Amino acid sequence: MLASASPRRLALLRQIGVEPDLIDPVDIDETPLAGETPRLAAQRLAAAKADAARARHAGAFVLAADTVVAVGRRVLGKPADENEARRFLALLSGRAHRVLSAVRLVAPDGRAGARLSESRLIFKRFTASDVQALLAGEEWRDKAGGYAIQGRAGSFVKSLSGSYSGVVGLPLYETASLLDGLGWRA
Repeated sequence: MLASASPRRLALLRQIGVEPDLIDPVDIDETPLAGETPRLAAQRLAAAKADAARARHAGAFVLAADTVVAVGRRVLGKPADENEARRFLALLSGRAHRVLSAVRLVAPDGRAGARLSESRLIFKRFTASDVQALLAGEEWRDKAGGYAIQGRAGSFVKSLSGSYSGVVGLPLYETASLLDGLGWRA
């Protein structure tokens, strides 16, 4: 059971041969807590999503994830509107940032495991036309940090250290390790 409405997460799972029998996204408040580090925010949110889904689907494998884009200790969530997306892109322009993707899996017997992927990206310095193109494509909608690396923003990445799939939204190595470790079989 996948506790996410993200078509990207579903596509990534399918890439490793996993087809969830059920997709049931949970709606939780994703606001970071006061003083919470980006790493802890990602882990807490993935756990909260898994717990909420587990309450509705006891006896199932429940997979949940959360991806946080961070500049220093500042978390860049999903932009509320185009103006916020523009501010996020200005902040990310020409500088390093981190993408933290937390995954939590709960087995039917209640055993649980969690993993965290941390990737470091550097975008080129954006020109005004770069920003306009990113905004016009509307890939910023429903994306942490206001960009989609698997879309147009991918052409602006100067360097990436870590998990590409984690930046998209589901680190495949960590996810496959959890599934294997908790006894999931296709």
